[in-house]
Amino acid sequence: MAHHHPEDDCSSTGKFPPVPALGACLADTAQPLGKRTHAAFYLRTIGGADAVDAIAVALRNRDDSALLRHELGYILGQMQDMRACTALEEILADTSDDVMVRHEAAEALGAIGAERSVAVLTEFARDAAPEVSQTCQLALDLIGYRNRQSEDTATPLDANPYLSIDPAPSCPKEVPVEELRRQLLDASLPLFARYRAMFSLRNRGTEDAVLALSSAFQDEPNSLFKHEVAYVLGQMAHVASVPALSAVLKDTSEHRMVRHEAAEALGAIGGAEAEALLAAFAGDDAVVVKESCEVALNTIDYWKGGASADGIAA
Repeated sequence: MAHHHPEDDCSSTGKFPPVPALGACLADTAQPLGKRTHAAFYLRTIGGADAVDAIAVALRNRDDSALLRHELGYILGQMQDMRACTALEEILADTSDDVMVRHEAAEALGAIGAERSVAVLTEFARDAAPEVSQTCQLALDLIGYRNRQSEDTATPLDANPYLSIDPAPSCPKEVPVEELRRQLLDASLPLFARYRAMFSLRNRGTEDAVLALSSAFQDEPNSLFKHEVAYVLGQMAHVASVPALSAVLKDTSEHRMVRHEAAEALGAIGGAEAEALLAAFAGDDAVVVKESCEVALNTIDYWKGGASADGIAA
């Protein structure tokens, strides 16, 4: 999953390098990861067939960073462009590929919601990797939910202030935070129901909601669920989540997917404590965690005015 990137704020200016230059930067594995990630987000903002194709080319490069490739899968889902389905379906169907990348491809197919993807999502909802099988089931649940919406006069849901296409809708507005917390932590519920509570808590944005989400890391065996919790805490960027996210990053027995997301969330929050911890884990044994710490430090540096996303087309 991805977070707010500095270049998201450039969209109002309309000043972007040309798509071929961005595509070349993205495909050049010799370039710094942060710079290539910026190029990908510029392409997302520009949109269109050429931008989708440029991202898909980099996504298909199996020799590239799993962190970057999973970010590209996320971006294609957020672009809501059916032209991305072929590449995403190929990635999902390749059982020898990295589970993080395959998970993100499945989630992206759910975000796009094309009827054509239902067959491949159904097939891999039985995948051997739980991160993949559970994501496929969530994507199918989301597509089913959307199909039912047309016949449903639903009560208003918690509005999403983050403009992200989420793997589950929020809950109705009238559900109190304590009930959302109970639903979030109830491991007997389907994952889709727990995700709905998660996104509602995120949308509420209060410190109580942050603490409810932070409590979800305790005694929770499901890595996919925990990585999503870390992702939404990164979107919220509330300082109250720093202790929980720090504990996750420090736990080297935790799934790399969860630790990587905690690192990116700490980068989104920033501050001296987060920065010191990210620096400490920038040499982590798990490559995706190491790279996430580097990218997070790059983001913090950007917001301090010490780095620039420019120079891509130079």
